[in-house]
Amino acid sequence: MNKMIELIQNHRSIRKFEDKLLSDEQIKTIVESAQAASTSSFVQAYSIIGVKDKQKKERLAELAGGQAYVAENGHFFVFCADLYRHQLIAENYSQDASEALESTEKFMVAIIDATLAAQNAVLAAESMGLGAVYIGGLRNQLTEVCELLKIPPYVIPLFGVAVGYPAQQPDKKQRLPLQHIYHEDEYNQDKVAYYQQLNDYDEEISAYYQKRTNGKRKDTWTGQMAGLLAKPARMYMKKFVEQQGFNKR
Repeated sequence: MNKMIELIQNHRSIRKFEDKLLSDEQIKTIVESAQAASTSSFVQAYSIIGVKDKQKKERLAELAGGQAYVAENGHFFVFCADLYRHQLIAENYSQDASEALESTEKFMVAIIDATLAAQNAVLAAESMGLGAVYIGGLRNQLTEVCELLKIPPYVIPLFGVAVGYPAQQPDKKQRLPLQHIYHEDEYNQDKVAYYQQLNDYDEEISAYYQKRTNGKRKDTWTGQMAGLLAKPARMYMKKFVEQQGFNKR
């Protein structure tokens, strides 16, 4: 196993950071690493907003559901799906690009581009001895997030990434078994095998939580997912996405 694979497979979400800011050079390196990610048809349909202002970080922490590490970190990045610059390009060429910009395809391109860039950024940060955690909670109240960050049309903040010097080293959380994720030649729909793999995984995750909490918690992954699916969340999202000019066609 080489060092890069070891780095990737050693990933942990860090939710507690030292009181130390990233340098401008570190931020630049992380952003340039994000930009090196693959991008569909060279569209580069994303932007990254770095938040340094303490009050804005504290407000984002509130909007994300009271997650303190959104405010208390070395630097906070917000990754956005972004077709605003492409709208400006169309205007500059006297073109009506609304049909393309508002298509489901371009919506998917922007989300994929931003996500690939974010993963590159996190890997770059971790290679520098830093830690990171993704913050999907920004989508709890996107209207307020957009107002705070002065987001224009054709831009959607997708998630944040808090980066900093780790002040904790949590145990690695085991992922689903490879056989459950990787299919060869066709999708394996053997339900008996599927349920057995889920049962085995539930035992692993329950043991993980029991160890981590000294027996106070022993829930399973399938139990977590069933609970999650029983409570629809962020149901305003379709309307919000369309208001921003995405996924209308």
